[in-house]
Amino acid sequence: MSVVAYSEEKTVKIFLDDCAMKHSVVLMEKIDEAFSRAHLSAGECDFFATVIGPGSFTGIRIGISTVKGLCYAAGKPALAVTSFDCIAYNAEGKRIALVDAGRGELYACAYDGDTIVRGPEILSVAAAEALVREGFAPLSAERVPMESHASDPAAGLLRAVLCKANEIAPASELHAFYMRKSSAEENRK
Repeated sequence: MSVVAYSEEKTVKIFLDDCAMKHSVVLMEKIDEAFSRAHLSAGECDFFATVIGPGSFTGIRIGISTVKGLCYAAGKPALAVTSFDCIAYNAEGKRIALVDAGRGELYACAYDGDTIVRGPEILSVAAAEALVREGFAPLSAERVPMESHASDPAAGLLRAVLCKANEIAPASELHAFYMRKSSAEENRK
């Protein structure tokens, strides 16, 4: 879980590597901490950003709901950022952002600079490794089933938000970005 508060005077980045399924318990506490350390209030923010996926179904929904609440309470717009952006915006050049999709598969999105050149898509490890052989540096924020370089998701979130700030929209337009159905939906008969 990443929380970032940014102003021209101060930037506060908080990253919790393993929330152990406690996003709903700690998120508001960490948002308050970031605001306090950055000497900001919700009303002083120009907009709020959230990661829309792919990732944990529950974690994504908690983040979106929280940001929508902040937006509505403060009368501010929202910015949607993908997990891929948070990974890829830590580096330059040709790179592929990887997220574990389970089942030995990867959610993947290839970038060249700030431009998406392939994906988002679900790839086998072999297909992702083929892209690496084509010159795409593999990046991930968590353990994935292939060799990759660690990416700081909080730093990537900040850079992605700064680069995409012109894409803000009403909070009502925030929607989760799911690349496959949840396990419950797939197992439903």
